[in-house]
Amino acid sequence: MGIPSTLEEFDVPMFIIGNEPELSICTPGDIGDIFGGPTPCTAADINREIVEFAHREDFVLQGYSGSSFVRYVDDMSVVDLGTGNESADWNSAVNAVGIIWLKPETEGNTALFERAADNDLEGLILINDRQNCDELVADDCVPYFKSVGISSIDPIPESLGFIMVSRSVGQTIIDGVINGDARLQFITDVNNQGTATIHVPCGIIEGQSESLIIFGAHHDTVYNGQGAVDDTSGVATVQEIARQFGLLESLLGTPKHTIYFCTWGGEEEGLWGSTEWVDKHQTMLAENLRLYVNLDMNHVDAERNSGVTFFGNNKADIDLIKGITSVFSSAYPELADKYSISIHKHSSTAMPYNSDHAPFVYNLDDDEGSDKDYGRAIVCYGSGSSEYHTYLDTMDRFNEESLMVSGIIYGSLVRYLAYGEAQ
Repeated sequence: MGIPSTLEEFDVPMFIIGNEPELSICTPGDIGDIFGGPTPCTAADINREIVEFAHREDFVLQGYSGSSFVRYVDDMSVVDLGTGNESADWNSAVNAVGIIWLKPETEGNTALFERAADNDLEGLILINDRQNCDELVADDCVPYFKSVGISSIDPIPESLGFIMVSRSVGQTIIDGVINGDARLQFITDVNNQGTATIHVPCGIIEGQSESLIIFGAHHDTVYNGQGAVDDTSGVATVQEIARQFGLLESLLGTPKHTIYFCTWGGEEEGLWGSTEWVDKHQTMLAENLRLYVNLDMNHVDAERNSGVTFFGNNKADIDLIKGITSVFSSAYPELADKYSISIHKHSSTAMPYNSDHAPFVYNLDDDEGSDKDYGRAIVCYGSGSSEYHTYLDTMDRFNEESLMVSGIIYGSLVRYLAYGEAQ
């Protein structure tokens, strides 16, 4: 049985990738010292050696990167800025390409991108030396996508390419260009000044009251990967819960609460779909939101299993989750033994601002003072997805069984809120 649905559209700031980005280095051949002779690394330099790097596998554009056009003929300087903190010699990279080592202490993309723009860099390259190292590719760290908080940068630099490379590619560039005679070619064609239309579909089961419970997951993924875990897992879980609540409605009648099943666009670039939807419906949500349930990467890799984590900002909700988890463990002992479950209560101000639950917690009340009202939300995180935001986030390692844990427990929680004790 189908349920009624809505589809809303929002125009949001977005980057648009044009031509395929290029990254390569060229070591000039033996062209001699004659004035007016062949230019190094051009077609006339027949002994040149070129190493080309593969887009998505070897390097990945970062969110809201601008356009760079650095060619071999420019013989552009490349400067190693270490971890790129404020004390780094950014002035040495003016009109050059800067390299940053991404380590545990390295700041986020927004701070680095802004610093590069302020110092007139021609391009910025992050070397991944922090995440998924040796887990996906032996002796290497695969590059991944992260966005930039554009609200902190005004204006957004149009002519500043921003990429992440694997550790091996970064070392190759340092050895060949910084410590050798090679030249860099770094071309990105990205329009980061425009907008794009994103979509928010919601299935709706009308309740006996205007009190709202909302399930949500983001249907977009990073441009460089299929997004099997992030966040096909969450969307699939929301859809299955919606299907089952459609059946429950036909059996048990109208629920006490109105229940929404939404998926959000534009999450990876800046939580755009959920933020815009909350802003549009702020009054309704401030008055009626009972609970928002977020399912983002609620998947557990069976071979790297460290279980699931449930958390929220309301004690009553957390107590209910603990009770339902106990019942779940009795009803599904094999799943409970296989997937450990961790449950935490956070204060509202300690809820992380890293997924679509955040606007529902923080944006229902514009007051930023001590009297601010916060929305109630619960979140599920899975574990073991080293492929996060890389080209390797495919269905090859997908473990659909693991979705049952959050699907059953969170679905049962809302079933209890909507219909009371099971008879």
